[in-house]
Amino acid sequence: MSVTEILGFVTGAAAVWLAVRENVWNWPVGIANGVFFLIIFWTARLYANALLQVIYIALGLYGWWNWLRGGSGRTPLRIRQTRVTEAVVLGALTILSAGVLIVVLDRVTDSTVAFWDGATVALSLTATYMMAAKQLHNWWVWIAADVIYIPLYAFTGLYLTSVVYVLFLAMCIVGLVQWAKALNAAEAAESLE
Repeated sequence: MSVTEILGFVTGAAAVWLAVRENVWNWPVGIANGVFFLIIFWTARLYANALLQVIYIALGLYGWWNWLRGGSGRTPLRIRQTRVTEAVVLGALTILSAGVLIVVLDRVTDSTVAFWDGATVALSLTATYMMAAKQLHNWWVWIAADVIYIPLYAFTGLYLTSVVYVLFLAMCIVGLVQWAKALNAAEAAESLE
């Protein structure tokens, strides 16, 4: 266990906890987490997950801005449902990107887990985009990714990271429940106006 893995654990747990609480500071903490995990995954030869961290950092900047100014009239963004057409498009893009990543990882790198590495990256990109848009259903995509991440990281010897993802999975479930309650409360308040 390295110092970098410990820092990844701490910043990752803090970022997810802040996201569960719908706190905009999840984005800068998540950016720091991306830097630590970029180092961890590159060292572990999980190249797609390493590349994912670069994209996370960029999406983190977008999410930070969007949560603060992405709402109507540049107001803070509110939680919303994912529309059916969005879900279909995001699902298709996730499957397509997973397929491309799996083929590239299998043919171009020495990854021993190309399928799982590519699939988790595709799911994580979709979930991050959905979280940046404050779509309630981002939590379901994160849950699916975490269920794969936990054994993947244990298999590659990243035991602390695997434990972190068990914690992330639990926090995603809490996030789903809390965001659903917040959305229902906002919709109830709107209906009274």
